[in-house]
Amino acid sequence: QVQLVESGGGSVQVGGSLRLSCAASGYTISSKYMAWFRQAPGKEREGVAGTDVAGARTRYTDSVKGRFTVSRDNAKNTVYLQMNSLKPEDTAIYYCAAHANGGPWYDGATFKYWGHGTQVTVSS
Repeated sequence: QVQLVESGGGSVQVGGSLRLSCAASGYTISSKYMAWFRQAPGKEREGVAGTDVAGARTRYTDSVKGRFTVSRDNAKNTVYLQMNSLKPEDTAIYYCAAHANGGPWYDGATFKYWGHGTQVTVSS
């Protein structure tokens, strides 16, 4: 059974940092494209960051470029999202996604497996 478990969310003030982790079980991520998505209340889910199998090529939505960094440790079967300089508009539930079908990294329909999410709240 494939499980993706996110952790590391929480409440921080503007300008703070959080590091999210996504640990996979029943599934080996080493040959899979991985991504992070988020969904804020009343908004559509959006792709935040994606990483190729080696972590050499990463993609980000424009609003987080320069502040967020996606990385992976295939030996630990884990993907990370380092979030710095957090803003109130970053408040959302963050989800890890795996097993891309070749579609755009920012499109949720591209991914087969999803975690349950971790809440990130940024207050001013």
